[in-house]
Amino acid sequence: MTDKPVGTSEFRHGWRLVLAASFGFSFFSVNLAAAGLFMAPLAKEFGWSRTLLSGGPSIATTMTAVLGPFFGALIDRYGSRRLALPGLVATIGAVCAFGLLNGRPWEWLGMWVVFGVVSVSIKSTIWTSAVVGLFERSRGLALGLTLSGTAIAQALVPPLANWLIEQWGWRTAFVGLGLGWGGITLFLAWLFLHVPGETTRTSNLDEPRLRTANLKSGLTVKEAWRNRALWQLALSSFLIMALTMGLTIHLFPILTEAGVTRKHAALLTGLSGLAGIAGKLVTGYLLDRIRPNIVGGLTLCAAAAGFALLIEGIASPTLIVIALLVNGYAAGTKTHITGYLTAGYAGMRSFGAIYGFMSALVSLASGLGPLLAGVSYDVLGGYAPFLAFGTIGCLAGGLLIITMPAVPNHGHGTE
Repeated sequence: MTDKPVGTSEFRHGWRLVLAASFGFSFFSVNLAAAGLFMAPLAKEFGWSRTLLSGGPSIATTMTAVLGPFFGALIDRYGSRRLALPGLVATIGAVCAFGLLNGRPWEWLGMWVVFGVVSVSIKSTIWTSAVVGLFERSRGLALGLTLSGTAIAQALVPPLANWLIEQWGWRTAFVGLGLGWGGITLFLAWLFLHVPGETTRTSNLDEPRLRTANLKSGLTVKEAWRNRALWQLALSSFLIMALTMGLTIHLFPILTEAGVTRKHAALLTGLSGLAGIAGKLVTGYLLDRIRPNIVGGLTLCAAAAGFALLIEGIASPTLIVIALLVNGYAAGTKTHITGYLTAGYAGMRSFGAIYGFMSALVSLASGLGPLLAGVSYDVLGGYAPFLAFGTIGCLAGGLLIITMPAVPNHGHGTE
């Protein structure tokens, strides 16, 4: 009976933070969401292979994987705002720099290295840490809204980037995405990214429930290393992210090689992103009300259907649409589920460091997945082997979540 007013109070005080965090995570996803659209123009101009083009995003996500745990510890020490604002400025510059490419492969790979290093400051860890530190009763929905940023990027970036490329060329498209999307994000973060305990501007949050999530209860880093549930979550997150990110990066060329026009492929890719928004919101609502590992596991198992439908149904427009909706809905929840369950099973005592490790695995998987899909295309003659493995892997990842034990009490911020 008390959950509703508490949740309402949390959102009344925290909606601005959620808005800024959502935009922040969307900007982190912009370059990756647009990567598939730049493959054909860059291959045409420079003669680069799909493996090389896929290697760039893979390197960036590997860099964020290596740096993620260290950055998570910095969040525990310095807070989100002090790290996110300069990180946004650096990431804007890194995205714009891609417009300076001149055809040397090492430049392409080097720019992705730089992007990976600076963008670790605006990956999911920093936005998730800010939100879970404020929200308790409505944590699932708040995280769903925050992490919808990546789904928004997946929905809007493909048609936007395609329009920029067709109208102004790929060089201007990089600059437009960096300055345009990044500029709006920086402005919102400067205004609204204020977290209790990090700034006196939030001292008026007099609702006691809003501060319970800041209690230092939960596992230490050493205890987390010995926790079976967290290891199940880590393995599932790695597997699911590798497969879904591989499909996300290569979805545009998969569709165009099946005979779909660039314009329609961009719209269909955006449709998958819209389904991801629905997935985050619905899953966030359910996570707050039903045993979260059951909700998360069943949702991730459903992603297998998206891979399976694309294997045999690529020539059928109806099956393509169904596959994109199913995959977008399920895949759009993967980071959300990881963040929610990490907070639940680990607590808030060392959340930044523990989730930094989880996020590092996710980043490593994000780099591996597109590379595997590219190798499947170049070496095995197509995307079918990757899609078949994705079907099996998503089922396995979902089952790992379903078989986790119940969330311990410390995950609710109480002792």
